[in-house]
Amino acid sequence: MMSREPLAEAGSVPRAIRTPRAAALAGIAFSVLFIVALVLIRTAVPADRNAPGELLTDSSQREAVLFALGLVPFAGIAFLWFVGVLRDRVGEAEDRFFATAFLGSGLLFVGVLFVASAVAAGFIASAGEHGDGLLASGSWGVGHRIINELINVYAMRMAAVFTLATSTILARTRLAPRWLVASGYAVAALLLLAVDLLPWIALVFPAWVLVLSLYVLINSFTRRRVVDPGERPGS
Repeated sequence: MMSREPLAEAGSVPRAIRTPRAAALAGIAFSVLFIVALVLIRTAVPADRNAPGELLTDSSQREAVLFALGLVPFAGIAFLWFVGVLRDRVGEAEDRFFATAFLGSGLLFVGVLFVASAVAAGFIASAGEHGDGLLASGSWGVGHRIINELINVYAMRMAAVFTLATSTILARTRLAPRWLVASGYAVAALLLLAVDLLPWIALVFPAWVLVLSLYVLINSFTRRRVVDPGERPGS
């Protein structure tokens, strides 16, 4: 029994060092991938569902959108990793109510985002051969509306709940400064109330995750070094 205690203590040292950095790197990866994908899609796909622009005639435009959609699964994987490691970082200090909202909204955000990306990829891929038919039958307009509803109404609203729950958890556990918590509440309000009016507002969510991740990463390097109780000062 006595021989296992030093092993447990020694094992907690690298875990305490690696956990915040893993969360930060996952959050940075999600933010970069999601911002790149969202910018490529927003700039290539017109806001007017009745005017597809060059997507029906320009194969390079379609390839750019498909490339952006191909980044979404990797962004989702990084986001799930970010959620898991951040929840592990909070540990036993988390509140069950906000922990449920935090985890549930994060999972729903990724799920809805994947569905919207799959629908969009199907329409874009078939636009090269059946572009005129999609536009004439009204299928393009219906698909455009469905994708917008999935992203702006559902995915980004879940992102707002996630940001709200995360900010509250960070405030209660004091794992982040007040300015970062306050900015999270502001981002959640924008996503809940204004994302329908200004679709580009969706970028504030990955931007906030990026700032949070950078803070966690910098804080993990600048905090006091954890020393093994059995380690000699000169070693």
